[in-house]
Amino acid sequence: MRCAVMGAGAWGTALANLLAENGHDTSIWCLEPDVAEAISHSAANPRFLPGVVLSARLRGTTDKESALDGAELVLFASPSHVLREVVSHARAWIVPGATAVVATKGIERHSFALMTEVIAEELPGHAVVALSGPSFAAEVANRQPTAVVAAAAEAAAAAFVQQSVSAPHFRVYSTDDVVGVELGGALKNVMAVAAGMSDGLGLGFNTRAALITRGLAEIMRLGIAMGAHPQTFAGLAGVGDLVLTCTGSLSRNRQVGLEIGKGATLPEVLAGRETVAEGVVTTESARELAAARGVEMPIVNAVHRVLFEHQPARQALAELMSRELRGERD
Repeated sequence: MRCAVMGAGAWGTALANLLAENGHDTSIWCLEPDVAEAISHSAANPRFLPGVVLSARLRGTTDKESALDGAELVLFASPSHVLREVVSHARAWIVPGATAVVATKGIERHSFALMTEVIAEELPGHAVVALSGPSFAAEVANRQPTAVVAAAAEAAAAAFVQQSVSAPHFRVYSTDDVVGVELGGALKNVMAVAAGMSDGLGLGFNTRAALITRGLAEIMRLGIAMGAHPQTFAGLAGVGDLVLTCTGSLSRNRQVGLEIGKGATLPEVLAGRETVAEGVVTTESARELAAARGVEMPIVNAVHRVLFEHQPARQALAELMSRELRGERD
């Protein structure tokens, strides 16, 4: 079938390549002309996904209308802070009945909208599916096996995406817990920043494991308050993605925390970065959302103090360790 991917960063390119390798006629919309040129004429994206040979079936373009022409499946992989703008600008060329897939992980600032909610608001009448799980783009593009989950309120929409993107090295499960899948995918980036800070401070595996585990407890606490199924957080979009992003050397969010733990400031870390570390933006959204819901998230608050209130990372960790003693279960 005809597919379009909106966003030619590493993850968008990896997913577009996956669709093309599955035999779908796939176009990818690129913000940068050099990226579109490289994808179309060199079967490569050296700017965002270096070292990967892309499918000859994949076509890059900077023209949204051309990318979306006749597409039955439209996958959005733009950064969370520009997703609404990208969807809004694409709306005029999306055909009726097309299924929208969102591979972006985040929470919109101020509105607290999840990424599927952003798309549903901008594309009324279209089925919307969230795709999330432990999946570094470079490893997916190099056909290293992993498993993810497609989440949608309509079982038929989740099954359609499951069939469209599954491959021998890319196993897709389905679920109807959209809120749980989206929150797991968004909030794990904040916890990865925290884990990176711990590693940057030179602390050990014990500290990292404790942060990951209590981070999962915070994610579950907010998720359950928002109607998510607890079991989702024990799955691919929960603990699976959390462990990967908090421990993997390819994690941009962990890398941000690592450099801050070593003494760099946030502006210094972000200066000159072309790729987006969603955990930085999501920290602000998550803190505001948790406060609005009356949910306690001490690790999120600690990361916020370090990133935006100039608190030293070691002091933030000390405050986490000195909180009032309590039972493990809420």
